[in-house]
Amino acid sequence: MTSVVDTTRIRRLLDRPFTVGDLTVANRVAMAPMTRNMSPDGVPGADVAEYYARRAANNVGLIVTEGTYINRPAAGAYDNVPHFYGEQSLAGWANVVEQVHLAGGKIIPQLWHTGVARTATEPPAESPSAVGLTGEATGKAMTQRDIDETVAAFAEAAAAAERLGFDGAELHGAHGYLIDSFLWSGTNQRTDGYGGDPASRARFAVEIVEAVRAAVSPGFPLFFRLSQWKSGNYEAKIAASAGELDQLLAPLVDAGVDAFHASTRRYWLPEFAGSDLNLAGWVKKLTGKPTVTVGSIGLDQEFVGAGGWQKQAAVAGIDQLLDRLERDEFDLVAVGRALLANPDWATKALQGRLDETTAFDRAVLKSLN
Repeated sequence: MTSVVDTTRIRRLLDRPFTVGDLTVANRVAMAPMTRNMSPDGVPGADVAEYYARRAANNVGLIVTEGTYINRPAAGAYDNVPHFYGEQSLAGWANVVEQVHLAGGKIIPQLWHTGVARTATEPPAESPSAVGLTGEATGKAMTQRDIDETVAAFAEAAAAAERLGFDGAELHGAHGYLIDSFLWSGTNQRTDGYGGDPASRARFAVEIVEAVRAAVSPGFPLFFRLSQWKSGNYEAKIAASAGELDQLLAPLVDAGVDAFHASTRRYWLPEFAGSDLNLAGWVKKLTGKPTVTVGSIGLDQEFVGAGGWQKQAAVAGIDQLLDRLERDEFDLVAVGRALLANPDWATKALQGRLDETTAFDRAVLKSLN
């Protein structure tokens, strides 16, 4: 059982408010974005609203929705993923926001263009250089018009998010998807102003951030999700050193990113040699901006690796997470699979009852529990 001392420490570190822009969340627990493929025709229904509201009612301070497609023909890749455009889809999202707020939570959408990660061949996948995540030729290299229209679509989606009552927005710039494919030299082989050195590779993301900032109010917080790893390429790195990472991130800070969501598969691993800091820790140190950490929180192993999806993961303690929070390494902790298996994970965590949570089993992906 968790001791009284541990419970006091958990509450001291997790159960405290956090503010960025006009957004204040009640505690440091966030729900990580997880694709659920449960929105037929791109419309999030009442079951999606209940799914998110259930976590909000159980003390998740901030919900980051599953990735949701911007209004760009090549943005989508998978069936039954929600859209963030069109009257029906936006009405569905308005209901999600209402239900989460009624449950006492805060929520931001993750705005997404999948880039080369497409199962369909039409329209062709969009990318910086028509290069896939393993170096294969695929899709089409984006023209300036393509870039401009995509930037505008992200800004339009962010404006819609504020109009619908969301508490902020997140740009999906990780995992090899479109924005990330510009950041990574492995997929960005352009020789114009969007490729080459780190600052140039960041230009596409910078233009999106600038357009979003111009489309929303000053206090509407903008999160930016980044990662080193790519889908199916877990050794990939957008930055080989802290210095290179700084060159990528500094222009994004200048453009108006309020917080960074640093995606790793195991939060306890150091990012660069010579320091115990994880990726979120390095991003916070370099940028001075708040960060969200993520990666197997509450579980003993990562969700996917060279062998594919892990079917199960056992419950694990969060002592090391608390150690890092105590050192102010990051600001929020995003919980993924543990929250799928346990909608009340945050409540139990804040009460020092994590020993009562259940292990993750892949079977929970079959429904919106």
